[in-house]
Amino acid sequence: MSAKRRSSETSTGACIKKDKRGESAMINPDLEDTVIRNGMTGAWKKRSRYSHGSVQLDCEPFPHCKISNFIHNESFAEGLKNELLQVNFNGKSNDLYKFQQSDDLKTRNDHHISEMRSLIFVQFRSWLSEVLEVDFEPTIDLSCAKYERTDVLLCHDDELEGRRVAFILYLVPTWDVCDGGTLDLYSTDEHYQPVSVVKSLLPCWNTLMFFEVSPVSFHQVSEVLAEGKCRLSISGWFHGPSLQRPPRYTEPPVPCHTHIPRDQSVLFEWVNEVYLEPLYQAQVQQEFESSSEIRLPNFLREEKLKQVCDALRLAEIQWEGRGPPNKRCYASAELQSVPACLKECWELLSSEPFFLLLSNLTGLSLHYLAERDSEDGEQDAEEKNTGGPDTSSTSSPAEKKDKGPPSCVGELRRWAHGDYTLLHDSTKREFALDLLLHLGCTGWKPEFGGFTSYVAHDEDEELLTVYPEDNSLSLVYRDKETLKFIKHINHSSAQSEHTAYYDFSFTYYE
Repeated sequence: MSAKRRSSETSTGACIKKDKRGESAMINPDLEDTVIRNGMTGAWKKRSRYSHGSVQLDCEPFPHCKISNFIHNESFAEGLKNELLQVNFNGKSNDLYKFQQSDDLKTRNDHHISEMRSLIFVQFRSWLSEVLEVDFEPTIDLSCAKYERTDVLLCHDDELEGRRVAFILYLVPTWDVCDGGTLDLYSTDEHYQPVSVVKSLLPCWNTLMFFEVSPVSFHQVSEVLAEGKCRLSISGWFHGPSLQRPPRYTEPPVPCHTHIPRDQSVLFEWVNEVYLEPLYQAQVQQEFESSSEIRLPNFLREEKLKQVCDALRLAEIQWEGRGPPNKRCYASAELQSVPACLKECWELLSSEPFFLLLSNLTGLSLHYLAERDSEDGEQDAEEKNTGGPDTSSTSSPAEKKDKGPPSCVGELRRWAHGDYTLLHDSTKREFALDLLLHLGCTGWKPEFGGFTSYVAHDEDEELLTVYPEDNSLSLVYRDKETLKFIKHINHSSAQSEHTAYYDFSFTYYE
C-alpha cells in the first residue's frame, strides 16, 4: 500500500501558518492503538502475518514490517526531507555498495533532524521494545543515504555485534518498480546462505520498514535505474542482544590441478610471438618483479583471437550462475559444452609450456626448469661474491616436496549487467599469481563497473585496478594480505554496444 504525499493546500490553516522550525514530529497514532500493539506482539511471537491499519507484518523470508505514514504530520516530513538535503553527503563506494551517505546524524542540532531522532529513538524504540519484547540499548545509530542512478547496495545480512533490528524511513518522490531501488529480501538454504530474491519492497514516501537482524536476514537495495530521481532515506539499527548464530558455513575449496602435458608448439600456435622471445621475456620479468603486476596487450595471435571471439559470440555455451549472492554473481561456462577452440584456450593456460612461460615472464617458480635456472643464478652470484656456494641457505628436497608441485585453477566467465564479486571472510588468503585474459570488451568503459580491484585486508586503500581490455593478459602477484573483487556492473553497460564481456580467469600457486 503506497502512502501518497498530501500537498500543503490540504492541510489545516493552523498547520500552514505554524512556524515550521517549531513544529514537533508526531508518530502515526496507529502505533498507540492497543489492538495493533497486542496483535503485533502475538504475530511476532508466532512468526505469522499481521495487518491492521498502517501496520503490515510479514515473516517470510524473515520477519519484516512496513508502517505507512510513519510521521503523522505531513508538513514535518516535508521539512525533514528539505533539511536532510542540506546536510553534507560523502560518496561511498567499495565492493558492496555505491551511494552517498550523510555525516553522522547522532549529534546534529537541526530542528527536524533532532526531532526525528527523538521520535525514532525514544517513542518508536519504546513501542518496538514492547512489541518485540526485547530490551534495546540506548545506542543511537542513525544516518541518511541518497541513492541515485546506478547506485546499489548488494546482498548482505547486516549482522554486526549488537545490531538487533534494522530500520529505514523513506522520503522519496513517487516511485515505480521500473525505477529500481527496491529493498530485496533473499531466501536461504540449509547452510543459511542466500539463494535468490523472493520479495521486493518498493520505497514509498513517509514509510518506515524494519526487520530483525539475524543469520538469514539477507537483503539488498537493487540498483537505482531512474534518471533524475533521488532515493532518500534515513536508516539505522536498534542495538540489543544478538540472536544466536550457527557456525559460519565454509565453502568447499575449488580443486586445483597441476599442469597439463602439452608440446611446446601450443605456445607458437596461440601466443603472440613477441612474448616468446627470451630477451623480451627478461624485460617483462624485470618490470614484473619491480611492481608485482603487468599487462601484456595483444596476447593471443590474431587468428586464434578471432576464433575464440566468434565462438563466444555464436556458440551454444552452457553458462552456470555462480553464487551465493553474498559472495559472487556471474556466469561460468561448463567446459563440456564449449567449442573446441575455447577448450584449447583453457588447456593452453593450464599447459606445462604455459607454466614455464609464466615462470619466465614473472620470475616465479611455476616450473621445475625455471626453478632450477633461478637457483643456478643465485648460486652463481653467491659463488662470484664469496668464492664458493653457500649450501646453508638452500632449501632441502623434503621442504620443496611438502610445498607440493605448482598448480592452478581456472574458469571461463561471462560478465553482464548485475554481475559482481564481493570480499568475504572465507576467501583463501595465500600467495598466488592471478591471470586475467579479457575478451570481447572493446569499448567497455570504467563507469560500467566490471573492473578488478585489489585492496589491502581490513583497509579501504585500493592497491591496483585492472580494467577490461580486449585480448590483454593481466598478471598480478598477491600476498596473503591482498584481496580482490570485481565491481558491480551497472545499468549503463546494458545501453552500450557490448552488453557483456568474457574472461579466462586463472590462479597459479608455486
